[in-house]
Amino acid sequence: MTALSPMKIIPLLLPAALLIILVVMWLPEYQGLLNNEYVHTFKTGFIGILLEALPFILAGALLSSLLQVFVPDEVISRWIPKRAIPGILFACVLGIVFPVCECGMIPLVRRLIQKGMPVYVAIVFILSGPILNPVVYGATFMAFRNHPELAYARMGLAFAAAFLIGLIVYCTIKKSPMRWSAQRETGDMAHSHAVRGGRLTSVFVHTSEEFFEMGKYLLIGCLLTAALQTFMVRDSLAAIGGQPLGSYLFMMGLAFALSLCSTSDAFVASTFLHTFPAGSLVAFMVFGPMLDFKNAMMLMALFKTKFALYLFFLIFACVFIGSVLLSPWL
Repeated sequence: MTALSPMKIIPLLLPAALLIILVVMWLPEYQGLLNNEYVHTFKTGFIGILLEALPFILAGALLSSLLQVFVPDEVISRWIPKRAIPGILFACVLGIVFPVCECGMIPLVRRLIQKGMPVYVAIVFILSGPILNPVVYGATFMAFRNHPELAYARMGLAFAAAFLIGLIVYCTIKKSPMRWSAQRETGDMAHSHAVRGGRLTSVFVHTSEEFFEMGKYLLIGCLLTAALQTFMVRDSLAAIGGQPLGSYLFMMGLAFALSLCSTSDAFVASTFLHTFPAGSLVAFMVFGPMLDFKNAMMLMALFKTKFALYLFFLIFACVFIGSVLLSPWL
């Protein structure tokens, strides 16, 4: 008998959660639980995160489907430089061409990997794309109009961290870290969709498949994130954040828990401008788009657990060390 992996167990939580909700609603003596402040905060947070992320998941799934149907595999392979450093630089610049939020990045990158993009290049694109694009830069610059150096620092740290992580992955990972479920789509499936209904039908079929495949992990991530936002003791964490390095850990943990979109997190960070060091604000704005709760769920669905944990450690280490080193110049 084979043991269940975490990624097989997690989807079972959804029916369990639904069952608990139905029991609470049907038992009259517990109906008062649905009217308290915690439930209202949870519902507001969950719906807000979900509505913020869904359009970007859909955009990523649509771009992924357009790549699958209209772009031949050899075109992707021809575009990507064969050498490591030019390939990593290419991935950093790719975020300007495809300004996709981190919520829609995973389905798009999965398709690119299936079409021949090396994993280390894909990792750099996942990390840098949601930050190194004109939309996010403009939002950050507007949020810190009186402190433009924070916008420059965000872009610089994101580029440096993504470049370094891509280089480390290139040097240390030799076997494919992809899950089998992420690799099983073949050209025969795409061909069968095209034969049955043409290219337009294939785009809609692939978009729906990608959307529902990644959407279930987004849903779980949103549920967990909303629960964290609801029950997190903000006063205690703020006291911890007043410590010299505690503020960096606090802001990175807050970015992970809140799971904000990269186009809006700068405005949240600006509210801490006079409370926390500038370096910790940069850590918040770089770490969140690279790794938050919902993205962690989707990355673990795309990559094997061991590699995903290794990637999480690299992201944390590079952003934490980089933001601390940047702080004297901010």
